[in-house]
Amino acid sequence: MLRFVLLFVLIVTVLLIAELTPPVQAAFVLPFTALIADISAWVMQTFDDQVRAQGKVIWDQASGFAVSIEAGCNGVEAGIVLVAAMLAFPASWRERAIGIGVGLFTVQALNLVRIVSLFYLGQWNKNFFEWAHLYVWQALIMLDVLLVFLIWLRWISKRAHGAGAHAIA
Repeated sequence: MLRFVLLFVLIVTVLLIAELTPPVQAAFVLPFTALIADISAWVMQTFDDQVRAQGKVIWDQASGFAVSIEAGCNGVEAGIVLVAAMLAFPASWRERAIGIGVGLFTVQALNLVRIVSLFYLGQWNKNFFEWAHLYVWQALIMLDVLLVFLIWLRWISKRAHGAGAHAIA
């Protein structure tokens, strides 16, 4: 357990520091954030043709309301925590790759729901938007990371027990 915790802290630290560097921001984080804004706007345009996105900003043409997807809201940090946990845990590289792929998809899918809901909450009630943004969704995204990690642990545990049963038989 100590090995896992120390390795997790080291990986999280390295990845978060790397994420903050200008080259990583320019090559990955900013384009990724713009992609998240585009996908969010595309989803909303299926039922609201007044929504537009440019860069990391999503706005409603009719009301003029806009949100900007900033660091911490693009799902990158949550993804880093998930990746660090899966890399720190003793598992095969194949199991890690599957867990990271499915896990990042899951985190981003929930983050998409978060962005869409916050966009409409912000148009409805600014105070509720702030509360949901700062408290509810922050907790739900990290809970999602924890649940994905726990489900992954259960999956690799079942695989290990299944492989052991086949080796005995």
